[in-house]
Order: sequence, then structure tokens, then C-alpha cells
Amino acid sequence: MSRVRRRLGAARRGVRARFGAVRLRVMTRFFLPRRESGTAVLRYAALLDGQTLNLHAVLPTSVKAADSAEILVRRRGSRHRVPATVYESGGRLLMDAAVLFGEQAGGLPVGRGRWKLRLRVGAGKKSRRMPLLLRELPAPTGGPTGAMSVSPVTGDRYRVGRTLRGDARVVCSKASPAAEVANVHSAHSGVELDLYLFGVRAARPVAEFVAAGQSVERPLSETVPGLWRVEVPLSEMVPDSGRRVHWDVMVHPGGGKRPLRLARRLHDVRDPGKVFGMRRITVAPQRERLMVVEPRYTPAGNFRLTCSREAEGK
Repeated sequence: MSRVRRRLGAARRGVRARFGAVRLRVMTRFFLPRRESGTAVLRYAALLDGQTLNLHAVLPTSVKAADSAEILVRRRGSRHRVPATVYESGGRLLMDAAVLFGEQAGGLPVGRGRWKLRLRVGAGKKSRRMPLLLRELPAPTGGPTGAMSVSPVTGDRYRVGRTLRGDARVVCSKASPAAEVANVHSAHSGVELDLYLFGVRAARPVAEFVAAGQSVERPLSETVPGLWRVEVPLSEMVPDSGRRVHWDVMVHPGGGKRPLRLARRLHDVRDPGKVFGMRRITVAPQRERLMVVEPRYTPAGNFRLTCSREAEGK
């Protein structure tokens, strides 16, 4: 059965790839060249922080003046307006705007789906609406950081896309189930973890600390709405002398939902293990037994605790 599913999945991906290639050829060869003169052409469109859309566009030459401007964001019966700035440079009118998405973050209360973008410019009593034409999709940047694809506040995903005619739009997807590290409190008396749960409703959640052949569970307590805390059970994680034991953390939301691996992924860095470094501490979780605890992140962003008794006897 798994082999059949893999073949079906590969066939679907092949069909989507061929359709996408045909769609791109139609867009670039037919629609884009014919529409540039009558639309606002985007020179820049990107979501750098996972939830704020930054726009920079050149207005068509037919627009001679503008004393007001705004971005219209709409989907079906929902419409939102965000102020934009129009100014002259090099004999052309240019537009800049920043659109914040997500009501919880103080932005637009947009739901799941594809949201169309339009620019409205006004001059005196007259106004004009026009599409925002997107020639190319945002390309990934190099360096130690990159554009975030997920809101750090809600876990929702916002992606810049375009229609078959080349009009820019934003595709919103609700948060996938995830357990995200908020803070790590390390002291010689112990370690506490703060975390958020996204895309899932918690019902008496439990944190499970898992190592090779070992498992320890601890309940989570909600310190403030949406923020959960757990005390790491260090007394039950002491390894044999000379061993290093790696502990991962699985969060069980409850209600029969699948467990979530505790991680830190809502960021824009490419190597979280190096950037979000944490200090190692020496604790005495059991009488006369010292243990070194090293909290860290794996290259994939998973949270891990490495415990050893290397400091004993020093």
C-alpha cells in the first residue's frame, strides 16, 4: 500500500510540475508583456519577517499625479485598506507600502485563502484602481539569514504568489501543529522550558523527555494565556559515568492528537544551533552526583538536552 501511495504521489507531483511549467510560459509570453503599460509593476514584493508584506512599484506613465494611495486587500466579501506612499523619482511615480497580516499581531484579520492585491491612487476628486503586476516571485537570499515563511506571533503562513495574468496576491495558510520554544531558563538549580503550541488546541498537555530506551513525562502548566512551562526532570536524566545521553522533547497536546517535537523554527537564521547558543551548566540533581547539562538546537531546529557526568570529580 505504501508503494502505491508513493507512486500516486510522484504522479501527482509530475502533473503539477508540468501544469506549472505550461502556466509559467503562458504568463511570461502572453500576459506580462501585454499588461505592463497599464498596471503598477512591482520591483519588490517580499515577506521578510513572516507577516509584513513590503511592496515597491512603478506606476504606469498614464498616471501623472497622485495625492493619495492605498493598497486594497480583498477576498470574496472581505476587503481591507492599507495606506501607501506615492512619490516621484527619475520622472516616474513610485509606490511604497507595508501590509501587516494577522489580527493577533495587530495587522489585517485575514483568513485562510488567496487574497488579491490592488493599488488605488487618487488625484483630487478622481481615483483609479489598478493591479500590482509581479514579474518574478521573490528569490531566496544568501547569507546567515533568510526571509521568514511563518509568522513568529501566530505560526500562520503567508506566501507571495501571482495569478495566471501575473497579478500579485498573498496566500494565507493557518498554522500547522507545532510546539515552539519560547525561552529556556537555565540555572544551577534546574532548567525550565517555556513554549507555545500553534495550530492545535491543548487539553492537559504533557511533555515527554525521550532518550535511547528512556522516557520521562511531566505536565505543562499555562503561565499566561498561550504560554506553557515545564520543569525538566533532571533527577531522572542522570546518565551512567562516562556516557553522554541526548534527550529530545515531545509535546503531547492531549485529546488524542499526535505528539509534536519541541523545536525552534519561527526565525530567519539558517543555523539555529550556532546563532541560538545556550550555556552549559553543572547541576547536582542527585546527592553527590554532578551532571553537565547542555541545552542546544540541532541543525533542523529541534531542541535537545545533552547530559553527562564529565564534571564529576573535578
